[in-house]
Amino acid sequence: MQPAYYENFDEIIKKIWLMLDDAVKNRNSQFRIPTFMCGNQNDLDGRIVVLRKSKQQERLLQFHSDIRSDKILKLKSNNKAAMLFYDKDEKIQVRAKVECVVNHKNEIAKESWINTGHISRKCYLVDSGPGTESENPTSGLRPELDNFDYTHEESEKGYENFTVIQCKINSLEWLYLAAKGHRRAKFEYGDNLGSETTFIKKTWLIP
Repeated sequence: MQPAYYENFDEIIKKIWLMLDDAVKNRNSQFRIPTFMCGNQNDLDGRIVVLRKSKQQERLLQFHSDIRSDKILKLKSNNKAAMLFYDKDEKIQVRAKVECVVNHKNEIAKESWINTGHISRKCYLVDSGPGTESENPTSGLRPELDNFDYTHEESEKGYENFTVIQCKINSLEWLYLAAKGHRRAKFEYGDNLGSETTFIKKTWLIP
C-alpha cells in the first residue's frame, strides 16, 4: 500500500514540512544536513549546512555561517541558491530553490546567537575565515581555545563572525523513490507570504 503522499499534492507538502520541522530538532534526521549550493555561472559550489529553523508560514529555511566564508561574497553578488535534502530511509528527495538574506550583527543574528550552544560557538572563534590557506593542518583555533574549556565570555567573541542565512523558498521539487513507480512533483510559490499554501503552480513531473 502506497503512502498518502504518493499521488496527492496536499499530502506531499504536509510530508515535506513535517520532515523539515523534525530536522531542526532531531539530530538523527537526514534532512538536518542539506547541501547548500550558490554562486554564479563562472563559480558554483556547494557545501553541507545544518538546518537551524524552518517556518512553513513564511516559507523560510535558516542556517548559520561565518561572515568571512566565501559563500557570503557569492550571496552578495547573487542571492539565489538551492538546497538539496535527501532521506535514504524515507526515499524522499527535496530540492528547494531559494533567495537568501545575510544577517550579521542585527536582531535576527543576535537572537540566534543567544540560542547557540557553547560547543557550537567554537566554530566562530577561529582567527582566520573558513577556507583560508594554511601551511599546516589546523582547526584554525589558537591552542588555548582548541578545546571545550573556554568560558562563556570568551565564546562571546565569536559573535563578530556569526551570521544567519535566511532562505525564502521560491519553489520545491519533491521526488519519491517508490518500488512500484517513482513520483515527482514541483510546487512554485506566489508572492503572498500570508499563506503557506499559496502556489502559482503545482505540477507532476516524470521522475
